[in-house]
Amino acid sequence: MTAEDSAARMSNDSTNVSTTKVPEGVAGAPNEAALLALMERTGYSMIQENGQRKYGGPPPGWDGLHPPRGCEVFVGKIPRDVYEDELVPVFESVGRIYEMRLMMDFDGKNRGYAFVMYTQKHEAKRAVRELNNYEIRPGRLLGVCCSVDNCRLFIGGIPKMKKREEILEEIAKVTEGVLDVIVYASAADKMKNRGFAFVEYESHRAAAMARRKLMPGRIQLWGHQIAVDWAEPEIDVDEDVMETVKILYVRNLMIETTEDTIKKVFGQFNPGCVERVKKIRDYAFVHFTTREDAIHAMNNLNGVELEGSCLEVTLAKPVDKEQYTRYQKAAKGGAAATPEVTQQPNYVYSCDPYTLAYYGYPYNALIGPNRDYFVKG
Repeated sequence: MTAEDSAARMSNDSTNVSTTKVPEGVAGAPNEAALLALMERTGYSMIQENGQRKYGGPPPGWDGLHPPRGCEVFVGKIPRDVYEDELVPVFESVGRIYEMRLMMDFDGKNRGYAFVMYTQKHEAKRAVRELNNYEIRPGRLLGVCCSVDNCRLFIGGIPKMKKREEILEEIAKVTEGVLDVIVYASAADKMKNRGFAFVEYESHRAAAMARRKLMPGRIQLWGHQIAVDWAEPEIDVDEDVMETVKILYVRNLMIETTEDTIKKVFGQFNPGCVERVKKIRDYAFVHFTTREDAIHAMNNLNGVELEGSCLEVTLAKPVDKEQYTRYQKAAKGGAAATPEVTQQPNYVYSCDPYTLAYYGYPYNALIGPNRDYFVKG
């Protein structure tokens, strides 16, 4: 090998080494030096794939589980020439970042939004509280809100005689990652379902793939067409708020079961502990004088049969009134209504879309594409 060949080979090797050190999506970026400096400072990795550049996930030295739901925030209104070297210092100021996913365009600029996942829920809530409307550039304010990592699909057009186990088996045959199926019994006939179900998947990606596969025209279940769409996101309530709840949500009641009967059954453990009962069709809210009485009744009556139907008893979920007001304003022709305040002045109590009848909210404001099935049910 000549000296020239040896020198050329050493030059090529040096070029290859330097290239491998710069991750895909960072190499050649306008701010490559700043991104490399960020990675060196924090020890996080960075790679671009599928139209997004991922920073971290997991962070250096991470040996725990993947953060649970509620740890991610959505960041919008990002100037298109702002990147991780400016965003990370802002978002790491309120908590430890597990990963940041910045959506990228073909021209190398960002698409105006990103997702930031923290290691703990309280860090994400602090980010929403402190960084929403943060001025990232003069006159340019970021929009920061909780991210909804929806893993649940609404499936309509299900034969009403099918049981939960049959629905679970059929859905699991054609889609992957099924964790659970939630089925509501018909109000009039507990032997039948309401013609729809909610299917819970192990991840948002699994749910998205299932939704794509189940779209009308692509597949049939039980020999006929079904309807599929995203279910309304599950309500996430702060643990400290839930610890104050003294109202029970009772589902799967018989239509003929009266409020007096419910009050008698739920008040059997401590006379006078039930303040009042509000029943709507086949579900009810039971208000207690103390949280201890509510917890005791729930533990003793969940799964118990009442007048031929097995009760499902949980704590009612307080939901911020402003959230429902926004939904209400979005409803076409929805008249302004004031929800009933049952405990704290800033909350109404909910557990599933049927609950909204309790507060006078229009179905189409909160159920969207699922509305017809709920109303018909």
